[in-house]
Amino acid sequence: MSEPVYAPVIALCKVGFRALGMHVTVTGAEHIPRQGGAVLASNHVSYLDFIFAGLAGVQAGRYVRFMAKQGVFEHRIGGPLMRGMRHIPVDRDAGSASLRQALTALKSGEVVGIFPEATISRSFTVKELKSGAVRLAQAGGVPLVPVAVWGGQRMFSKGGPRHLTRRGGHVLISVGEPLPTPKGADGTALTLELHQRLQHLLEDLQARTPEQPRPGEVAWWHPAHLGGTAPTPTQAILLDDAERVARAARKAR
Repeated sequence: MSEPVYAPVIALCKVGFRALGMHVTVTGAEHIPRQGGAVLASNHVSYLDFIFAGLAGVQAGRYVRFMAKQGVFEHRIGGPLMRGMRHIPVDRDAGSASLRQALTALKSGEVVGIFPEATISRSFTVKELKSGAVRLAQAGGVPLVPVAVWGGQRMFSKGGPRHLTRRGGHVLISVGEPLPTPKGADGTALTLELHQRLQHLLEDLQARTPEQPRPGEVAWWHPAHLGGTAPTPTQAILLDDAERVARAARKAR
């Protein structure tokens, strides 16, 4: 099937990365099935993660249909692009419709991308996962492929400065071995296993990236337990809670 929107967008992104002197490295793309349905489950450290996780799919010869919040599809520029790339809108007040659409895509042999943390991790560790990725893979009878991304947070992340034209950065993407998801298996146990695999992949990327915090540097883009100054997981939970309260208050007004 031709991709009149997806293919040009990917090509444009690659041109942009080269113009900025960015180094984007994908490892493990061979773990993404070359045909048939699969759920690609990625960690979430930046607003650009769907681009980088999607590049892993492209390297494997697959276009990933990401599940993304409905608001993105309502944007005057982003909306037409998201629909043209056949991504899947998620209305949190009516989630069953998006799950049905994702399941239909899986059964037609598509790769569906999901961020099981639901929101960006301020601590740059893997947050508690929602069970949707496992449930979707089980329902579709397809493998669950863990993917870790690292580096996009320095360009555009929650609570950090925007450096979309930052030059010479490194973005690392690692695809892990597929996690079997038999329908009779314990979904909670599978979700915990997915969490462990994502955290392991992420820590490997964090150790391998050339961009490490210097002594005394305010490294907001690196996790606290590895010498950065990002919020700890506990602090991140408090910040997320405060954001939810503020959002609810704005909605009520």
